Amino acid sequence: MLRRNVKPDNYTFPFLLKGFTRSVGLEIGKGIHCHVCKSGFGFGSNAAVDTSLIHMYSLCGNVDDARQVFDTSSKSDVIAWNIMIAGYNRSKLFDESRRVFREMEARRVVPTSVTLVSMLSACSKLKDSDGCKHVHRYVKDGRVETNVVLNNALIDTYAACGEMDAALVVFDKMKTRDVISWTVVLSGFLNAGKLDVAREFFDQMPERDSVSWTAMIDGYVRQNRFKEGLMLFKNMQDAKVEPDEFTIVSVLTACANTNALDLGEWINVSIDKNEDKIKNDVFVRNALIDMYFKCGEVRKAVDVFEKMPVRDKFSWTCVINGYAINGFGNEAIDMFNKMMNASIKPDEICYLGVLCACTHTGMVEEGRKFFASMTIDHGLEPEVEHYGCMVDLLGRAGLLAEAYNTIITMPMAPNSVVWRALLGGCGIHKDVFLAEIAAKKLIELDPENGGGYALLCNIYAGSNRWEDLREVRTMMMNRGVTKTLGCSSIEIYGTIHEFVAQDRSHFLWMEIYSMVEMTMEVLRVSGYTPQTNETFLDMVE
Repeated sequence: MLRRNVKPDNYTFPFLLKGFTRSVGLEIGKGIHCHVCKSGFGFGSNAAVDTSLIHMYSLCGNVDDARQVFDTSSKSDVIAWNIMIAGYNRSKLFDESRRVFREMEARRVVPTSVTLVSMLSACSKLKDSDGCKHVHRYVKDGRVETNVVLNNALIDTYAACGEMDAALVVFDKMKTRDVISWTVVLSGFLNAGKLDVAREFFDQMPERDSVSWTAMIDGYVRQNRFKEGLMLFKNMQDAKVEPDEFTIVSVLTACANTNALDLGEWINVSIDKNEDKIKNDVFVRNALIDMYFKCGEVRKAVDVFEKMPVRDKFSWTCVINGYAINGFGNEAIDMFNKMMNASIKPDEICYLGVLCACTHTGMVEEGRKFFASMTIDHGLEPEVEHYGCMVDLLGRAGLLAEAYNTIITMPMAPNSVVWRALLGGCGIHKDVFLAEIAAKKLIELDPENGGGYALLCNIYAGSNRWEDLREVRTMMMNRGVTKTLGCSSIEIYGTIHEFVAQDRSHFLWMEIYSMVEMTMEVLRVSGYTPQTNETFLDMVE
């Protein structure tokens, strides 16, 4: 066009910029902007051209240049304001979005439903309840005509601000609802921790898509109700709803925490048959790695890692942590070194895995070096979890004085996990003096948890300090503290069976106890003698 000396006009540039996307590149966009100025359409001379330029810069994430064009424009066109607010949202500058909206109101530019939806998005991210109510007044007063999208945004923002009652008022008044309307209310209940209320609401939904199914499954997983999450996934399959990558990640997390290996492997085979994005999704692959490691299938976990076309930092961290929890300390450290050689900077979670590996394999000196390396080599400040790992490492190795010194010199207050680690080390090495200190601190921090009392009782029993043991038992009874029963589970033919001590809820409990007794008899004949002094609290008085 330019070669033919055809001069562009005010219609040319908006059409040219209309097809502009981020992939075209910012430099080309700036080149078009130069032609706009040379052609006499810059600096606010044409609203349509200005709006197109603002849109182009916003799409490229260059909100500063977008704002410069916006500031020189006439600012009379509501579309330009909408694009500017959306551009700030896209760049996560939500305070700026709010500032532009206030300026828009000051200039008496009438917003549209698009404006309000963008503003609600900013309010949601900022948890700005007052801002949400301010936007809502436009709808209540009839200044802006509402629609399903705007109502959904109002519900979502109220829910994000923790105002579920207000969200439900909007939902109940909606004349027309879609599946998103129901799903945002469902997500609001889930984010508020009201899992059972969310399930009741979910069961009432007239239509459920993969997003709503996934939200409910993920809600169960986040509250550690993994078995219910897996049951709901089976219901989702029965309903013929296709899972997406987010569903798969949630389900694999549930499999990992219930040792549901059969289901996890079935998912692996299913996604390997697909050619869609789920197969190579890095989050799905990371979840598979985590599931296999937690189910004890170390080789399969490593195979998934080695076949990944793309890995992120969490992929490496999954393998390091997986090796650690399965007792492969040397392999975990080797993987950490490979990660460093791949020029991937470790983070706090990665170091947690390495320290855990040192703990499980008793590599004290290596643990000290890694702990120091966090700050010296990578500028990472150890968190309470890292100190807990060091206390556990030193305590297991019998270096109880050093472990205690680590606690009292920590830059932050030690939590119950740290004191429990020291108490565990004292139990191994029969240090009653430090055990009493650790137990008292643990009971102060977590007085309702029976674990600390139980550990101290076992230590007293091992040292024949029966009077002290009785005092702890009396304290437990006076406070109404009981020891939480341990729970174990096993997956057989895709069904998860759970057991607790003295459990008689299973339909085959008589056969199970009979088999346990037969096994114990074989052990006794072989010369096994149980150490009952270490399980004092589990014995019937």
